[in-house]
Amino acid sequence: MKFVDEVRVFVRSGKGGDGCVSFLREKYRPKGGPDGGDGGRGGDVVFEADEGLSTLLDFRYQQHYRAKHGQNGMSRQMYGRKGEDARVRVPVGTVLSDHETGEPLVDLTEHGQTYVAAQGGKGGRGNMHFATSTQQVPRHAEPGEAWEERTVRLTLKLMADVGLVGFPNAGKSTLISRISAAKPAIADYPFTTMTPKLGMVRLDDERGFVVADIPGIIEGAAEGAGLGHRFLKHVERVAVLALLVTTSWEEDRDPLSDLRVLEQELKAYSGELAAKPRVLVLSKTDIGEVLAWRSELAPRFDGPIFPLSSVTGEGLQELLEGLWPFVEAERARRAEEDEDAAQE
Repeated sequence: MKFVDEVRVFVRSGKGGDGCVSFLREKYRPKGGPDGGDGGRGGDVVFEADEGLSTLLDFRYQQHYRAKHGQNGMSRQMYGRKGEDARVRVPVGTVLSDHETGEPLVDLTEHGQTYVAAQGGKGGRGNMHFATSTQQVPRHAEPGEAWEERTVRLTLKLMADVGLVGFPNAGKSTLISRISAAKPAIADYPFTTMTPKLGMVRLDDERGFVVADIPGIIEGAAEGAGLGHRFLKHVERVAVLALLVTTSWEEDRDPLSDLRVLEQELKAYSGELAAKPRVLVLSKTDIGEVLAWRSELAPRFDGPIFPLSSVTGEGLQELLEGLWPFVEAERARRAEEDEDAAQE
C-alpha cells in the first residue's frame, strides 16, 4: 500500500432546517393557534482516529466531505430530523490544522478520539415559539443557521517510542528487521527505505515498544537534498532517538562527520527534536574498526554508545535494554500529564 502522510481536504457541515409557520386547523378546535415545529440541526463533520488505518492514501481520491442538512420543521409541532453527520476515519497520530492559517486544531493520538471540524447549523424555531398575549397569530419563524466550511490539512505523525535516524545505508532497515517482525527493503544501495516503517519490539512478556525507521538523512536535507526533512515528523513523538553511524570500512565512512551532520540536520528541522534524548549506535561492527571509533566518539557524544552488528546479532540485546529506560520514563511522564489533566 502506498504511504501518504500529508493531504488537505474540504469539509462542510449541514445547514440547519427552517422553522415552520403553521396554524392548527381542526373541526372542534377553531382557535388552535400556531403549531409550526422547529427545524432539525445540520449534521457535523467529525474526524475519528482509527488504529486500523496506517496511511492517508484514501484522501488522495476523496477530498470533499459534506454532512447532510437538517430537515425543515413541520405542522402539528413536529420537529425536523437532524442531518446525518459525515464521519471521517483517520489513522491514530493524525494532526488536523487549518489550511489557511496553519493553526493546529487537534492531535488525534488515541483510538476512538474524535474532533468536530465543522459544526452543523442550528435549526430555526417554528412559529409556535412566538405566540404571546399580544401576538397570538405569529406569521414568522426562524430560518436555520448556515453551514460551516473550511479546508483542513491532515498530517500523519507515526506513534512510536524509538526513532532510528541515520545516513542511507547506515543499517537502519537491517536493524529493525532483526529486532521486530517488520520487513523493510534491504539492499546495498542508498535510499532503500523510501517510506517510514514501524516495528514492534518485545523484550519480554511485560515490556515492549515501537520503533520507527525513517528514510535516510543526508547533509543539506534542510535545503531539500535527498528526501529532505519530509519524514522527520514521524519521530517527533518518540521518547528517544537512536542515531546510527556506520564504522564499515567498505563504505569509507567517517562516523565523526556523519554524527555532526545528523545533529545539524535535526537542529535545522526542530530545536525540540534535537533536544530529545539520544543514543549513538555504531552499526556494522562485523566489518568496522569499532574500538578506535568508539574512543574517538565518546568525548564528542554525551549519551550512551552501543556498538552492534545486525548481521551477527552482537550487541542487539544490549541496545534494546539500553533504550527501555528512556521509553519507560517517557510513558510515566505522559501518564502523569494525563492524570493532571483529568484532575483539572
